[in-house]
Amino acid sequence: MILGIYPYLVMNGNGPEAIKFYENALDAKVIGVQTFGEMPENPEFPTPIKAKNRVMNAHLKVGAIDLMLSDTFPGRPYQIGSQVTVAITIDSVEKSKEVFEKLKEDGQVGMPLQETVWSPSYGQVTDKFGVTWQISTQVADNR
Repeated sequence: MILGIYPYLVMNGNGPEAIKFYENALDAKVIGVQTFGEMPENPEFPTPIKAKNRVMNAHLKVGAIDLMLSDTFPGRPYQIGSQVTVAITIDSVEKSKEVFEKLKEDGQVGMPLQETVWSPSYGQVTDKFGVTWQISTQVADNR
């Protein structure tokens, strides 16, 4: 079952500034912020110094609406016009796979579905209409 859908803004290294801006401009409440430097270290893929203070994920509340935000990882492409994506949270890995497969039809996979530190199944796909979706699974054990 789909649990929710919300806008996800992608910044280019200015995530902390954007958080402060939206907090002020939209009377948003900052629920949480994690940086890439706060992720568990992986010796095979060490986090570059330039990435450590970039926002991996920020959760803001604007009224009753969730607004998510992150920075790009250094070296990843950033294109003006692609900084707004749609995030969708699903309650099972099986349903996430189903939705991901349907969205990738005639589209392009940005990140295959895979286990991450925050989700048992997360991936990114741009559908045939050019809309980028972030699929995240949140099973009962992860709540």
